[in-house]
Amino acid sequence: MVTLAAPVTLTAVTALAVSGLTPAPAPAAAPAGRPPLTVDALPPVVYTAHRGGSLEVPENSMSGLVAAYERGTAQVLDVDSRMLRDGTLVAMHDATLNRTTDHTGPVRALTMKQWRQVRIRPDSALRATWQPERPPTIAEVLDRFGGKVVLMLEAKDADSLKSLARMVHARGLTRSVFVNSNKPAVAERAHRLGLVSQLWRSAKQMRNDRFTRFKPYVDVLDVDYRARDEDLQRAVRSGIPRVWAHTVNTPHQRDRVLRLGCDGVITDAPGLLSRTPVKGPVRAQPLTEG
Repeated sequence: MVTLAAPVTLTAVTALAVSGLTPAPAPAAAPAGRPPLTVDALPPVVYTAHRGGSLEVPENSMSGLVAAYERGTAQVLDVDSRMLRDGTLVAMHDATLNRTTDHTGPVRALTMKQWRQVRIRPDSALRATWQPERPPTIAEVLDRFGGKVVLMLEAKDADSLKSLARMVHARGLTRSVFVNSNKPAVAERAHRLGLVSQLWRSAKQMRNDRFTRFKPYVDVLDVDYRARDEDLQRAVRSGIPRVWAHTVNTPHQRDRVLRLGCDGVITDAPGLLSRTPVKGPVRAQPLTEG
C-alpha cells in the first residue's frame, strides 16, 4: 500500500503514463475465456476511488487510474464523463477546463482534435510527483480497464446517456459499469437502457427524499456522508441493494457511515482508508424497510 506522506513510487506501467505523450500499456488482461469482472463479485463493503482517488493522484487522469488500479486499494474506479462538441465522451468533472487543466473555457466547446491539446494540471500538492498529461476519453478508460475492475461513470451531461450506453453494451460491460447521476430521471433512463444505475444525493436533498421511490430503478444509492443520521438510516432501510457514502476522506467519517449501515464508501483517499482499520461494528448488509 502507498503511504500518503511519501512520494508515490511509479511502476513501469505508471511511469509511461504520467508523461501524457506515450500511452501506458493496459493492465494485464484476464486469462482467455475468463468473463469480465462484474458488480456481482464486489465484496460486502466496497471502496471506490473517487476520480481515481484525487487526494493521491491527479483526478480523472489515466496515470492516476492506472496507479489506483495497480495499488489495489479500491474495488471500483470512479470517472466523470463529459461530452465534447463532436459527441466524444471524455473524462472531466467540471463543465469548464479552468480548474484542472492548462486551458480555459467550456469542455462542450471542444472537438476531439482540440481535446488532444489539453493537459491536466496536477494539484499543487501532487506536482512534485505527477506530470501534466492529456485527459483520457471514456472509450480509452473502458478499453483500458473494462472487465478488469468495476468502473463508475458519472454522466455529467444527460444527453450523453445513449452514447454511453452504446459504448458499455458494445464492450460487453453491462454488469461491469455503474452509471451515476444526481438526477432521478437520468438514473431511471439508465436503468431502462439496461445499465447498472446509480443515483447520488446531497445531504440537503436527502432531507426530503423518499428513497423507496428510487428502488425500482436504482442499483446503488450514493448518499452524502454529511447527512443526518436519520436520513442515512432511512436510505439504508430503503431496500435499494447498495448504499454507498460520498465523499468520505477520513477514517472517522468512514466508520460512522459503516456503523449506520452503509456498505460502501466513495473516497478521494483510498490508500489512507484501506490501511486504517475500521473501529466499531460494521453492518455489511443493508436493512430492509419495515
